[in-house]
Amino acid sequence: MIYHNIHAARFLARPNRFIAQVELDGAVETVHVKNTGRCRELLLPGCTVYLEGSANPARKTKYDLVAVEKERPGLPPLLINMDAQAPNRVFREWMGAGLGEALGLPRPTLLRPETPWGRSRFDFYWERTDVSRETSVLRKGFVEVKGCTLEEDGLALFPDAPTQRGVKHLRELAACREAGYEAAVCVVVQMAGMTAFSPNDRTHPQFGSALREAARAGVRVLAVECAAAPDSLTITGPVPVRL
Repeated sequence: MIYHNIHAARFLARPNRFIAQVELDGAVETVHVKNTGRCRELLLPGCTVYLEGSANPARKTKYDLVAVEKERPGLPPLLINMDAQAPNRVFREWMGAGLGEALGLPRPTLLRPETPWGRSRFDFYWERTDVSRETSVLRKGFVEVKGCTLEEDGLALFPDAPTQRGVKHLRELAACREAGYEAAVCVVVQMAGMTAFSPNDRTHPQFGSALREAARAGVRVLAVECAAAPDSLTITGPVPVRL
């Protein structure tokens, strides 16, 4: 996915979860933050952030904050995409192009976003018809996508805050599997260079337990990392999962 009209700025403060104040071209600008999560380890005063200029003149804010440089002692800054809408967009491009086949996600004949099942609404429902000389088999499945922006010493972690909604999704995916669907959760790591992905048991042990239970129930647990740039985000390949 591509962003347009990108500007580098210096982060100053975040008055609430929807907006931030930055210094852009010597002036203080209030911008929209495209991630309502805490992101406390990322949005530190003085850090470099990247803004996408809006083409809508009627908006209250002229810019969206989409990426940040995380300083690391003795290492170059790590560019992290912070756009909460980006993981679903890049996943749809990636799976729709058949690039998920290496991880067992088929090139779908149908890929439908925001599909309800049971008490949940999953990010994607997919279908694929496998045809041989003798048979035609319709495969059906659900995928829930989670965006990951938390990194500690090269390890990608999710979640960065307790998420009961995430626990509910995992349990519903296990129910989908029991009902005969294929099911997966795919963590889109919005940065590059990670050694592995693990559930963040320190922050939300219940999520980690639910993820392990889902895996035992047959839900595939996948993680992919991205090439992140100020003006783009692209899934590049799998990250090892450590449960």
